[in-house]
Amino acid sequence: MSEKTSGIRDVAALAGVSPTTVSHVLNQTPHTRVSEETAARVRAAAEELGYRPNRLARGLRTQASDMIGLLTEEIATTPHAGRIILGAQEEASRRNLTLAIINSELHPDPEMDESQIQAFLDRQADGIIYATVYHDVIEAPENLLMRPAALIGARDTAGSIPAVLPDERGGAASVVDMLVARGHRRIGFAASADDVPATRGRLQGYLDGMARAGLSTDGLIVEGGSDARGGYRATLALLEHEPTAVFCYNDRMAMGAYRAAADRGLQIPSDLSVVGFDDQAPLPESLFPALTTVALPHYEMGAWAVAALADLIQGTRDGQPRAADPEVLECPLVERDSVAPPRRRVAA
Repeated sequence: MSEKTSGIRDVAALAGVSPTTVSHVLNQTPHTRVSEETAARVRAAAEELGYRPNRLARGLRTQASDMIGLLTEEIATTPHAGRIILGAQEEASRRNLTLAIINSELHPDPEMDESQIQAFLDRQADGIIYATVYHDVIEAPENLLMRPAALIGARDTAGSIPAVLPDERGGAASVVDMLVARGHRRIGFAASADDVPATRGRLQGYLDGMARAGLSTDGLIVEGGSDARGGYRATLALLEHEPTAVFCYNDRMAMGAYRAAADRGLQIPSDLSVVGFDDQAPLPESLFPALTTVALPHYEMGAWAVAALADLIQGTRDGQPRAADPEVLECPLVERDSVAPPRRRVAA
């Protein structure tokens, strides 16, 4: 004989409240007046009885699915994807939401994006997050605006969608500030030749830091491919101008800088300090000495987007088109072992 399944009335009886109160608490119905003490009693009773609300039935009543979609444009195939998805999943879980993920093509097609957004709409997603890799300004697919939406790594031309971006410029400036504080005055920058927003932001941050310290950049900026080979070639060119530190556009270029230093008989960090950007695991800690770098806030961006979207869905944000500045999250410096004071202080 099967054991009787507990229902909402059983939970109400055990908690000493009405079935309506149980429904409000467990379904997190907005704008209801239930004290935290009562809500805690309801949750405890539901857990004791093993009761879970029937989300399908609730969805039929409220036209809400408690599901949000995450459409990623190439992100799910990059090394950084895990942290974005983890941040989004954990924030969704905290808010009792289900996160569904679709990865777009490596070379996105606007019609394909609309088709994939439609897949979320067909499944009654309450809202959609659109995450990009390289585009700081996008023309939002038309059907994205049919539901509450949020953007990761981009902002839309109309400024109508809540968006979150990494502070590439501030992160790069913090590297220069740190190197200056350690006594460096000849700081080279191995820049990326790729025409993407991160290239511009990180270069501008380097220039900001150098200007703030009153240091010259003559001969200290060299472009290269954004990989180890590009970093190797850029660093060899920089070493002709005798820097005491080289700041690389990303960790892969820093890997090439290590090889260039070795080929010139230089030890890191005693002869040359090296700093990267991205904190792309496991690369920084796999190098010897471990690489000082700047971390992109992938986890935090994923969590922020879900929180912003959930607020929109619950009506606590203005979801109408508006001129919105994107949320810009700090890129923290991760100090390891590849930076030391220069052997001697060098005049700028």
